[in-house]
Amino acid sequence: MSWEKDIKELKKRENLAEEMGGKEKLERQKKNKRLNVRERINLLLDKRSFHEIGKIAGKAEYDEKGKLKKFIPSNFVMGRGKIDGRNVVVGGDDFTVRGGAADAAIAQKQIMAEQLANEFRLPLIRLIEGTGGGGSVKSIDTDSRTYIPGNPGWDWVVKNLSTIPVIALALGPVAGLGAARAVSSHFSIMVEKVSQMFVAGPPVVKRVGENLTKEELGGSDIHSKNGAIDIVVKSEKDAIDTAKKILSYLPSSVYELPPRKEIDDDPNRIDEWLIEAIPKNRRQVYKSRKIINSVVDKDSFLEFGKYSGQSVVAGLARLDGWPVGLLASDPYFYGGGWTAEASNKVTRFIDIAETFHLPVVHLVDNPGFVIGLEAEKSATIRHGARALTAVYQATVPWCSIILRKVFGVAGAAHMNASRVHYRFAWPSGDWGSLPIEGGIEAAFKSDLAKSKDPDTLLKEIEERMENVRSPFRTAESFIAEEIIDPRDTRKIICEFANLAAPLRTPGKSSFGLRP
Repeated sequence: MSWEKDIKELKKRENLAEEMGGKEKLERQKKNKRLNVRERINLLLDKRSFHEIGKIAGKAEYDEKGKLKKFIPSNFVMGRGKIDGRNVVVGGDDFTVRGGAADAAIAQKQIMAEQLANEFRLPLIRLIEGTGGGGSVKSIDTDSRTYIPGNPGWDWVVKNLSTIPVIALALGPVAGLGAARAVSSHFSIMVEKVSQMFVAGPPVVKRVGENLTKEELGGSDIHSKNGAIDIVVKSEKDAIDTAKKILSYLPSSVYELPPRKEIDDDPNRIDEWLIEAIPKNRRQVYKSRKIINSVVDKDSFLEFGKYSGQSVVAGLARLDGWPVGLLASDPYFYGGGWTAEASNKVTRFIDIAETFHLPVVHLVDNPGFVIGLEAEKSATIRHGARALTAVYQATVPWCSIILRKVFGVAGAAHMNASRVHYRFAWPSGDWGSLPIEGGIEAAFKSDLAKSKDPDTLLKEIEERMENVRSPFRTAESFIAEEIIDPRDTRKIICEFANLAAPLRTPGKSSFGLRP
């Protein structure tokens, strides 16, 4: 006796699952300029590599003879596949079925996606749209009861932060649990003018007196600036391409090491303009990203958190093919000083580097913590001390290149002072407990008060101090270990990356990443 009849029934149900929410809902998705979940998965994964799990899970209706009459698939599509030949797990919300809200076996499927990725040590890609597994008020009517929220499977979400790369793409309106899943990742991506994110959407918020559109309430402009979202792109294709690029810097799990990539870029390449990259005038700013792109492998710098904590620049890069974490300052914002937001950005950056065994290169130009009333109100010292602690907790190889300023407690966070000082300074290096410009009046207050010509005395003191602040004076005492030609920076940090490569140790970090 053959099972052919049963296989035909299986194929029938699989075909019904591929219809998703039906023709009308799919057309609406297209009209709103958004791909459906299956189109996204096909775009993300290598061709014919997707092995779907739980395809025929959903809600079925049967006639009086027990034959299938109607089928609504679960609004969560998941399985495993490959990205550039690497095995991954992908799970995506189907907005065409009840707007991505809870339905049928969605909870179990989401949990399995998280668990499968964790136990098989595979990267997880979340394609989020809708409430992403949250409930619906409609269920109260259909179930004739309410429930106590428990976020089933959240223990796996937490475990994955310390175990595997998790990349979340917000690809439409994302609310509630969906928003929590988006930010509980190592890297989160939104699409400009297409995706929005909020704790609760406009209809709910309207009840508390705020009548806002989705974009006004939770557009990418809001969440890129507040630090909730790491990267904003122009299209869904850009989002998927960015997710693939991020993954290329990371190991499949913490039990492996980040893979080296062949790069056609000479580690000894010299860009002559670096000799004049830092202006002689200390008050004049410069473009730090231009320096970054000059010293790392060509086109390898991938920045995240660009619009939050803007005095700090953070991202992934390659040096002679080796993936590294790259930290720098942007003097266009607070002169590169650390705000509370910037400090939180540093902490998150270090957590990611430590979790995935990425050596750190720090291009330093830090005048210290930002000061003033607003800085005090935002608890800058609390968040700054947290960032300093993260620097001292880090065990990955660390190299600091001092471009210009290193002052105060925040400046001291350019590296862990108790570790080997693998650092180099440009001739533009300028350091101390306090900037001379701001500290002379305080240090010589009594002398200036007694002077008959305080302006002249102040000028004399400044000239004397200017000679003393030369980085060569510091190097004479071996407090600055090496002063280098800026044009040699790429060569030096590529050497560092090669020295660091065998020191990287697979396994779990002593502390987990905090979302």
